[in-house]
Amino acid sequence: MGALRDTQAFLRSVFPQLSVLPEVPEEVTFVSSQELEDLYPGLTPKERENAFVKEHPVTFLMGIGGKLKSGQPHDGRAPDYDDWNLNGDLLCWDSVNGQAIELSSMGIRVSPQVLDKQLTLAGCDERRELPFHKMLLNGQLPLTMGGGIGQSRLSMLLLGKAHIGEVQVSLWDEETMAAADASGIILL
Repeated sequence: MGALRDTQAFLRSVFPQLSVLPEVPEEVTFVSSQELEDLYPGLTPKERENAFVKEHPVTFLMGIGGKLKSGQPHDGRAPDYDDWNLNGDLLCWDSVNGQAIELSSMGIRVSPQVLDKQLTLAGCDERRELPFHKMLLNGQLPLTMGGGIGQSRLSMLLLGKAHIGEVQVSLWDEETMAAADASGIILL
């Protein structure tokens, strides 16, 4: 969080108008997807994230992809990407949009044992014949971990932007452009 806070401080020194935005807190709160379901059983997964992150503005949500006690996963995760028990998302409270924003998704990549289990749980056994899957299941690939920072979402948060199109160039459909124009949002 230090790098994020330092970046925010630098931006505020150059652009003092950004000081109206809340400071990024130092503290990160850790919570599992099952704990969120237990806390907010009547809410959807996205609503749970919003309720929790509003109270804990920097949250690391752990264990995404596998079925919870309700029988439903918190969110979709590919069975051949990371270990559903050893992954997580870094979420921050976006005061401009009034919702949680995911800044990073990371985790320990699947081992042969985890890939075997998750392919079965997800009903994707046919993938076992794909080259990557065969090699991993046969122990021919090294174990890895990974993650990434959503640079555009981070820019939105630090600059107080309401739409990703304010920080990232893209092609926008007519409906999106009209809605942005009506809201005074300039899309790149």
